Amino acid sequence: MNTPVLKEIRIYPIKSLGGISLSEAVVEPKGFRYDRRWMLVKPDGTFLTQRENAVMALVEVELTDRNLRVYHRHRPDDVLEIPLEKTTAESLTAYVWDNQAVDSLVVSPEADDWFSRLLGFPCRLVYMPDESLRPVDPKYAQPDDVVSFADGFPYLVISTDSLNELNRRVEQPLEMVRFRPNLVVEGVWPHDEDTWYHFKIGELTFFGVKPCARCVLTTIDPESGQKGKEPLKTLATYRKLDHKILFGQNVLAETTGLLRVGDPVTILEQRPARLPFSR
Repeated sequence: MNTPVLKEIRIYPIKSLGGISLSEAVVEPKGFRYDRRWMLVKPDGTFLTQRENAVMALVEVELTDRNLRVYHRHRPDDVLEIPLEKTTAESLTAYVWDNQAVDSLVVSPEADDWFSRLLGFPCRLVYMPDESLRPVDPKYAQPDDVVSFADGFPYLVISTDSLNELNRRVEQPLEMVRFRPNLVVEGVWPHDEDTWYHFKIGELTFFGVKPCARCVLTTIDPESGQKGKEPLKTLATYRKLDHKILFGQNVLAETTGLLRVGDPVTILEQRPARLPFSR
């Protein structure tokens, strides 16, 4: 194998909407800068995702120097501009998994109206300010480890080789965007990322926490918003453990700073894979 490298960096500024591919990004404890710092919620603060609202898969997000630009892929002229720094002073407690309460700020009435029209029911767009600290599950992290509005961990790493192995088994090839990684690495064996306990990308170090259990969101085609059976149907034949289907690894950052596409990946410490893969 060649020396592994960071092939792609991806962020998802608004949870469960479209992602953005970057050439470089700032690593912060909660996740990449601007990654899942915004989230759609019901008026009572309950979070919303593609799992129940597949139309969210069709919403694109672009990052400019000052704003997020948001639009439905089939209605590109109806654009919502969201300032990166400015929000209202209205606070709202948002609830993520297991009713985990997160102190948040409402972005704007205009954002609420735009997304309510999109989804067809009242909703609000909230922002996680820097002082809002959402802890990572203490079973897998230190007490001071925090995360954005991401499902559970600040980063997700997947190798292109793991996707290639999946595509070798399915009838129609699937794109990496379906799995919503932050760090895409190439040049390793399929699923080798499962074993990375301590690793380095460029000059920054990370800890692998545990393989990522995948849900029905991966079965939503990001191009059409339609649900299917793949990839879970095929992954279940060789990536199932304890009733969970695993693909990619959840990650915590040990150090912060700048990452760039093309940075080398160095494995400092490995552990046995929970789900061994026969090469």
